[in-house]
Amino acid sequence: MTRFLIIDDHPLFREALGNAVRLAHPDAEIFEALSIADALSTLALEPDIDLALLDLTLPDAIGFSGFRRLRAAHPRLPVAIVSSDEDQNVVREALSLGAAGYLPKSTSKRELTSAIERVLSGSISVPKDFVPVVERHGKGSSRALQARLEELTPQQLRVLDLIRRGYQNREIAGELQLAESTVKAHITEILRKLRLFSRNKAVIEIGKIALNVPADRQGSRTASGRKHP
Repeated sequence: MTRFLIIDDHPLFREALGNAVRLAHPDAEIFEALSIADALSTLALEPDIDLALLDLTLPDAIGFSGFRRLRAAHPRLPVAIVSSDEDQNVVREALSLGAAGYLPKSTSKRELTSAIERVLSGSISVPKDFVPVVERHGKGSSRALQARLEELTPQQLRVLDLIRRGYQNREIAGELQLAESTVKAHITEILRKLRLFSRNKAVIEIGKIALNVPADRQGSRTASGRKHP
């Protein structure tokens, strides 16, 4: 069962988000919070949340302060921001801080459902009209990507290598002996650090450069000699 935490002080929008969630996950377990303090109390009792959907405008939060508090207390919890503010600079700031996605409140229920599904798969969902900072193609962009790869942890590099080789989340979890939720959290961080918004884009971009993958941890299936596809 997939578990969600909706953090919004507006009852009608909590209901709308809940409906969007249930469109794809009819048996989802949904928790609701009206503030960051309320959300933290819920997470203390229910730590195994798959995705939090956070409104930026809350009684006890200003700007990204609520998001920062959630990330500080639960760094592995995927948090997607759902907001009526569609300013592109706000979206960029959210993604740079580690948001798993940015979902405008003007989005239709079906589009919200699709965005939530992308986030659950580990991709970063952005508004349709979002324009990322474009870098020049060629050696400069390759060097920039190589520099960003240095920000990844050894485990994130292993996950990225398996993504590049066509593994799905469940297979990556089995290969590296991780929980699938941990794999999703790693993928979100990988895409954020590389400034990419989908695993397909990551596969394309990483395919252009050499990827130095750390030796597998002792005890992993890779280390035991399992053949890769």
